Amino acid sequence: MLQELNLAGSFTLPGTSLTVGRMGYGAMQLAGRDGGKLVWGPPKDVEQAIAVLREAVDSGINHIDTSDFYGPHVTNQIIRRALHPYPKDLVIVTKVSARRGEHGEWIPAFTPQELTAAVHDNLRNLGLDALDVVNLRSMYNVHAPAEGSLEPQVTALAELQQKGLIRHIGLSNATATQIGEAQSIAPIVCVQNQYNLAHRADDALVDDLAARGIAYVPFFPLGGFSPLQSSVLSQVAAELNAAPMQVALAWLLHRSPNILVIPGTSSLTHLRENLQAAKLRIPAQLLAQLDSIHSHQKEN
Repeated sequence: MLQELNLAGSFTLPGTSLTVGRMGYGAMQLAGRDGGKLVWGPPKDVEQAIAVLREAVDSGINHIDTSDFYGPHVTNQIIRRALHPYPKDLVIVTKVSARRGEHGEWIPAFTPQELTAAVHDNLRNLGLDALDVVNLRSMYNVHAPAEGSLEPQVTALAELQQKGLIRHIGLSNATATQIGEAQSIAPIVCVQNQYNLAHRADDALVDDLAARGIAYVPFFPLGGFSPLQSSVLSQVAAELNAAPMQVALAWLLHRSPNILVIPGTSSLTHLRENLQAAKLRIPAQLLAQLDSIHSHQKEN
């Protein structure tokens, strides 16, 4: 059932010359000795982390998602060590608005001054003169989108964009209202929110952004630190002769053409499995079964 789909096709961020494969790579799990759960400190095996990044790029991935608050600083420094000087078509997307406490806690760093400092941290640790895309992560609620004006924050990033330090701006953990407000200040090229087979609060937003040509990038596409588990998912995976997590990624790629997936891993084996998901074609009747997972969860 595996058929070549060229990493599930490509997508051009609106108003830009940046075209990325729809199968990308999320670098968060490169930090920490606990499989990325705390995203704190260096990895167990730096050379393995470097090998994963290099194989990802060698395999055709040209979209890497990162942040300087992973580690902190660790992930970006590993990316630089592994890939600098960067391939011309590589798009590195980072995010700002948090810092780490002494014990790894996530602390909002959401003022214009803190955002400016974070942009400079990302530039320095990645070894870049300008960042391709910076996602502003709303921090009114660390765990889920919550209303609150992003005008001061987006304005600060727009000023850095005018100075040439940022090429394009995106949002993360954001509501539809916040996206509209941000677009009145600067063009928004992508939105990164939690979304997967079981967590589908953004269904309407995905479709709205698709109509406007804006990329939607789901974080925790495989459920995050509690991986997706469903008897339906397992049954469909068995029928496709694929792993459940491959099917979960492939479902996202089938869901909408503006969805870009960024599964993360510190394992070469898991990286190769994720890449195979971009070649998995799911027939309509099996897609309908997968769609039912969300309905069952709402009923329970």
